[in-house]
Amino acid sequence: MATDTIAVLAKQLLDLDEGELKPHERSVIERCVRRLAVSRNINLDLERNSTFGQRIADRVAEIGGSWAFIIGFGVFIAFWVVANTVVLVSNAFDPYPFIFLNLTLSMLAAVQAPVILMSQNRAAARDRLMATHDYEVNLKAEIEIAALHEKLDQIRQRELATMIERLEKALAGMSGGKRA
Repeated sequence: MATDTIAVLAKQLLDLDEGELKPHERSVIERCVRRLAVSRNINLDLERNSTFGQRIADRVAEIGGSWAFIIGFGVFIAFWVVANTVVLVSNAFDPYPFIFLNLTLSMLAAVQAPVILMSQNRAAARDRLMATHDYEVNLKAEIEIAALHEKLDQIRQRELATMIERLEKALAGMSGGKRA
C-alpha cells in the first residue's frame, strides 16, 4: 500500500513538472518510485575518481596547513639563522640578510600556494557535491514523509468509516430495540 502511495505521489510530482524539476530532482523521484536508495558515500566516489596530482595536492595542503609543518619550519629557519650568524661567523654560506634563505622561502611559497589552491578548489567542489547529495536525500525523505502522511490519512479515513458504520448499527439497534 505504501509503495502504491509513493508511486502515486511521485507520478503526481512528475506530471506537475513543467520544466521546473532539475534532472537530479527527477532522478530522485524516479528512484523513490522504484524504491531505490539515494544515499551514497560521496567521499568514496571522489577518492576513486581523483587523479594522482589531486591526491598530491591534497596531501601537500594537509601537511602545509599543519602545526607540525609550521613548527618544523620555524625550527629550520631558526637553525639556519643561528648557523649562519653564530656558528659559521667567518665562513657563513648564507650571511645576513640571508638571501639564499629568502630565495628558498620564495620558491617554496611559489610552488606551495598554487598546490594549496588546487586542493581548496577540490574541497569546494566536494562541498558543492555533498550539498547536492544532501538535497537529494532530503527530497527523497520529504517524498517518503508525504507518502506516509497520505497512508496515515487513508488509515484514519477507513477507521472513521468503520466507526461511523458501527455507530450507525448501534443507533439502529437502539432505535429498533425501543420500538419493540
